[in-house]
Amino acid sequence: MPQVSAPEFSATYLHNPEPRYPLSARRREESGTVRLKVLVTPQGTAARVELEQSSGSAALDQAAQQTVKNWHFVPARRGDEPIEAWVKVPIQFQLED
Repeated sequence: MPQVSAPEFSATYLHNPEPRYPLSARRREESGTVRLKVLVTPQGTAARVELEQSSGSAALDQAAQQTVKNWHFVPARRGDEPIEAWVKVPIQFQLED
């Protein structure tokens, strides 16, 4: 049976943008990590983006989901064949001084 590789989102050549820090969350000094589950298609797009763990801020959670749904991924593979698979994506929002 061919080996299965997981999808990837961190390859630098994919040029996935960072989520914008929502102004409302900045004003409230909200920060945290959003954990998303993304179903990646064989073509490397996000078929579904689900919130696995909230940052505690609805604004940050929504910003992460909106951005990641437009990301490109290296799809999972079974041998040489691209396949649909889930990947977990952490997005960290941290205010800088």
